[in-house]
Amino acid sequence: AAAAAAAAAAAGALPLAGAAAAAGAAALFGFSASVALAEQCAAPSPPQAARSSPAGASVRAARAPAAASSANEAGKKAVDYAAIRAAIEAALEDDEDMGPTLVRLAWHLSGTYDKATKTGGSEGATMRFAPESEHGANAGLGGARDFLEPIKARFPACTYADLYTLAGVVAIEAMGGPQIGWRPGRRDFADGAQCTPDGRLPDADKGTLGDTVRHVKAIFARMGFDTQETVALIGAHAMGRCHTSASGYDGPYTLAPTAFSSDCYARLLEERWTLRQWNGPDQFESEDKALMMLPADMALVWDAEMRGWVELYAQDYDAWASDFARAFQKLEELGVKQFDPPWWSLNKWGDEAWFRKSLLW
Repeated sequence: AAAAAAAAAAAGALPLAGAAAAAGAAALFGFSASVALAEQCAAPSPPQAARSSPAGASVRAARAPAAASSANEAGKKAVDYAAIRAAIEAALEDDEDMGPTLVRLAWHLSGTYDKATKTGGSEGATMRFAPESEHGANAGLGGARDFLEPIKARFPACTYADLYTLAGVVAIEAMGGPQIGWRPGRRDFADGAQCTPDGRLPDADKGTLGDTVRHVKAIFARMGFDTQETVALIGAHAMGRCHTSASGYDGPYTLAPTAFSSDCYARLLEERWTLRQWNGPDQFESEDKALMMLPADMALVWDAEMRGWVELYAQDYDAWASDFARAFQKLEELGVKQFDPPWWSLNKWGDEAWFRKSLLW
């Protein structure tokens, strides 16, 4: 599969990504409109389910830079972000099952960005207000916001937008994922006047194979992601599960829903997936009925362009982890005024010094 992906890349079918390019790398993310990247499961993680490399795997070569402005430096002095990070880590030690939901919270907060209108994204933390808080895609996220409220009370100078995005980063690292560049500077809006319209987050199913594939690509393209980044981000579905009470769907994507792994890609390729026969929305199940995939997840292997990246990531954890780290930082910074112009437009990708600055907060 890696050779096929490399050949496709050489032919121009697949864009090569940053540091992963040397290894012929590629990428993916996880859905949710009515779904849950992290409607997390409380069951322990079976050891045989972990196909990823161990926590702390090196992804330094593919880190997104994050230069600090003078305004950010002032904010750093006013807020102890290291203490906030420690508080989030401590809270997750008491409730590790909240980890996937914090990733989903950060993702849904940020994933509403529209590059054409320059609206949405993490700026403003508008998910706190109706109607955005009541959108179907955000079902179950009130619990994650409540989980972080005691930390917000301890550090009132930290904005909700910064707190929610930092919590997503810390949760990924706590589940064994790569370090992800993060910097403060997001504003909070005072009310819901700038809430984004419903429908900006990915839907689990659009009725037909073709419509679902096109929907997945269109949603991520609207934010400014290419196919590789799309696939890299969707791999986050390895963390968490779906619950009928929140999304209507049911089941885990992998056997280790609180571990950061590339298992979602491997499962997509290796399992025999059939349409589940049940009184619920269309979803796919593995032959042993232990795992599930959404139609939007299956789109990654139905579409030839996206499948090439899936095949690569299923075999190369480090390539995926580095590409995911870059794409996730980009996701969390989309539309933030303080970070304009964005680092991904400055050809600074791969600059280790810039990236290291983003890890000091």
